[in-house]
Amino acid sequence: MTTAPTAPPPPMRLRELVFGAACAAALRAAARLGVADALGDSPMTVADLAAAVKTEPKPLRRLLRALTCYGVFAEGKDGSFAHTDMSLLLREDDPHSLRYITLWCTEPWTWDAWPLLDEAVRTGGNVVEGLYGKEFFTYLNEDAPRSAEVFNRAMTTSSRQSAQDVAALLDLSGCSSVADIGGGQGHVVASLLEKYPTMQGTLLDLPRVVENADPRLRAGGSLADRVSIVPGDCREAIPFRADVYVIKNILEWDDDSTARALRNVIEAGGPGTRVVVIENLVDDTPSMRFSTAMDLLLLLNVGGAKHTTDSMVGRLTEAGLVIDDIRPVNPYLHAFDCTVPR
Repeated sequence: MTTAPTAPPPPMRLRELVFGAACAAALRAAARLGVADALGDSPMTVADLAAAVKTEPKPLRRLLRALTCYGVFAEGKDGSFAHTDMSLLLREDDPHSLRYITLWCTEPWTWDAWPLLDEAVRTGGNVVEGLYGKEFFTYLNEDAPRSAEVFNRAMTTSSRQSAQDVAALLDLSGCSSVADIGGGQGHVVASLLEKYPTMQGTLLDLPRVVENADPRLRAGGSLADRVSIVPGDCREAIPFRADVYVIKNILEWDDDSTARALRNVIEAGGPGTRVVVIENLVDDTPSMRFSTAMDLLLLLNVGGAKHTTDSMVGRLTEAGLVIDDIRPVNPYLHAFDCTVPR
């Protein structure tokens, strides 16, 4: 039976940290093999699990042993393995599944980029263009379509899970229209329209993104008659007005792109418009290990950055917005509720 050590001394802890790639690789392997999906509600032997996922039993046991050290799966005294709260999140059918987030954060390009982090820190720029000769998302869509699909599914999962939290937080009583800027497939605007049955909505994102919008928003969907789907880039223009603009997890680009997006929102909405910006923060204690890691990944792939509370306040006030309130949405997101001054 494998047990995880507690409170290792600093030399051992550092050894564990430098082998962090082994943990990430083990999680990726388990997700790709479908181990969590094959493991049912009752413990299973390694032999039965290996047969279910078509692997050799001995190396599968080594993989599971490594993951149990981190609380992902649990080994019984008889050598069988069972689910833990974390391993359940690797199941594709779990309502809080992180399977595609796990795959996205360990895609092949990440293993090319991470060793160049020192270069990115020295220069302040992304390394992906040097690696592949093209901008990151162009590379994904042209040269790594499987990674692009994983990215889309990961973002869909993340957005779907947080959309209900956003809808629960925001009081849009008295507003007649809401716009989801860079809103992906539109889970946030869909959740808000379901909460407010008389409200009209607009979803804006790149053409290749909105063509796969939430079925509720497309022709024949339950919300189709109350929403407009607009293909476009918020850094270029926002060709419509709304009472409230929601901007979630997209102000992570370079400074110029962020400034242009905010300027376009302000110009489209005009004085008195409400703007709600929702972001992960790198100074948010409960999620700092995750958000600081994502911050470094953004430096590598697009030259972007996650924000601190102060840096986000600075960006928003520099753009000309008045910040009325800052509130947590859930354990890893915060909402900056703003107004365009009159």
